[in-house]
Amino acid sequence: MNLNLFMKNGIQGILRSMSRFYLGDPVGRAFLVKMLLQSKKSAEQRERHEKAGTHIPPFLIASIASRCNLRCAGCYARAGGACGEDGAARELTAAQWADIFGQAAELGVSFILLAGGEPLMRRDILEAAAATPIVYPIFTNGTLLDGDTLSLFEQHRNLIPVLSIEGGRTATDARRGAGVYDQVDAAIARLRERGLLYGVSITVTKENQPVVMRTDFVSRLEKQGCGGVIYVEYVPVEAGSEHLVLDEADRVRAADSARELKDSFPQMVILSFPGDEEAIGGCLAAGRGFFHINPAGGAEPCPFSPYARQNLQEHSLLEVLGSAYFRRLRSISEGAGDPAGGCTLFQHKDEVEALLAQEGCF
Repeated sequence: MNLNLFMKNGIQGILRSMSRFYLGDPVGRAFLVKMLLQSKKSAEQRERHEKAGTHIPPFLIASIASRCNLRCAGCYARAGGACGEDGAARELTAAQWADIFGQAAELGVSFILLAGGEPLMRRDILEAAAATPIVYPIFTNGTLLDGDTLSLFEQHRNLIPVLSIEGGRTATDARRGAGVYDQVDAAIARLRERGLLYGVSITVTKENQPVVMRTDFVSRLEKQGCGGVIYVEYVPVEAGSEHLVLDEADRVRAADSARELKDSFPQMVILSFPGDEEAIGGCLAAGRGFFHINPAGGAEPCPFSPYARQNLQEHSLLEVLGSAYFRRLRSISEGAGDPAGGCTLFQHKDEVEALLAQEGCF
């Protein structure tokens, strides 16, 4: 399928899910009208750049915080060095992030996924994001959703919380800590009470796949007011966790389950990675569909391949997207064939590291 058409259809699906939540209240309707107009404008901006020879992805991923109040097992941010107690001094300021968000809006980026660390620990950056005409799914562990934060989301509907869970109470607490499931469940109840759109993100492992990709599991989420589910196949960034990786039979079942869920829940956004990537020719990293900005401003191909050659403190988004480094990274992923796991570039990290070490590869 054509990449740009796939991305356009994905954006329309997200907007449809928003409509289901927000057509019934005045603030929500005003937001929808604004976003529909902005979506059309952003698509035109991307098309102009495409004709000029630069592909602008409609999505970015920005890890805005290097700190987190939890220590989840197998955390890719900690394993890659983006998350840690000593990282606060390297974090970009809210003003620097505001400049990046403004550049993204000018280029036609429609969505910036905010991650961390725990992004709710940077309220100043969330406020900067709220002021730009971009939709921000915020990937949060859900334990810091207090009344002030919920009010911020209520006033700025372009900020959409995406809560991380592992399945039920046992699986979630095993990875994230005792009592976390109940805290997230309480946060879900508060979001539903206020009528706010939210989603969930689930890292799919060999252990939880039989549960989290069942229709009854997603049906329960839908009844709780959830508007979308993002499935991300586990990448073994932590030594000793290889037993959690899906094998080929698991991935076939996951792809079949994802198709069934999309058919069964047409009003929800159901995304699966890397499954959805494979439908459009493979890895979306390094600017093909998105790229990742770490808390210090480093421009990385994706969160699972944390190798930055340029920094947004010194280079513009347009320079990064047009860089030789990102072009070479895309050629690595395009020539890699079908991945044997959740992340193509992670599996080819020796090649990525060798490319990173080359002089003059910008």
